[in-house]
Amino acid sequence: MTDHGIKGKTALIAGGAKNLGGLIARDLAAQGAKAIAIHYNSEGTRADADATVAALKAAGAEAVAFQADLTTAAAMEKLFADTVAAIGRPDIAINTVGKVLKKPMIETSEAEYDEMDAINAKAAFFFLKEAGLNVNDNGKVLTIVTSLLGAYTPYYASYAGMKAPVEHFTRAASKEFGARGISVNAIGPGPMDTPFFYPAEDADAVAYHKTAAALSKFSRAGLTDIEDIVPWVRLLVSDGWWMTGQTILVNGGYTTK
Repeated sequence: MTDHGIKGKTALIAGGAKNLGGLIARDLAAQGAKAIAIHYNSEGTRADADATVAALKAAGAEAVAFQADLTTAAAMEKLFADTVAAIGRPDIAINTVGKVLKKPMIETSEAEYDEMDAINAKAAFFFLKEAGLNVNDNGKVLTIVTSLLGAYTPYYASYAGMKAPVEHFTRAASKEFGARGISVNAIGPGPMDTPFFYPAEDADAVAYHKTAAALSKFSRAGLTDIEDIVPWVRLLVSDGWWMTGQTILVNGGYTTK
């Protein structure tokens, strides 16, 4: 019988230095993961990456961090190659990378469009490609997307629009990798109480988002708490393996499809 637990497994987390990615890394270590590689994007996040690596080692896991801009196929290939060289082929691969832009379509420049495409769609595609090439049989692959995929709203065309392809990438990858026992899913959190959220929103929008979910009054800030996403990640990369090819909106009733 295949072991779908986390104990003794190796993992790669893109965007794993802080916020949701950092908490996921710590949770995997707490669940007994043997080795975890985390990725971070820029020098400004190095201190967070170092702190996360230290926390993972303190929890008993082997840990390493790699810095990279993942908007090219070559960079993604190198991240996986470096991970395999450092800790072995991953059993679990999680991509939390993303960038928000809230802006009317008529004000969005071509450069902004290209950047949102590169970060939210292109990087996700090549993460899945490299996962298919490098993740062990019976592995688990997960991408963090957004609950805006279930929203009817203006201003997020270049953000939600570039996360939307990941839903099909996930379906395709699950079909293509399924013969090796690999499950592939995506989780779409609601607006999360992290520094990733606030710069894109004005005060009125923040106030709205803090009351929009059915369960808003039970969360710390009225938003999705990263602690409420982690159990779903844990499930899908372990005993929830039979779920595959799905995009699941985990948002306290913020929106639904």
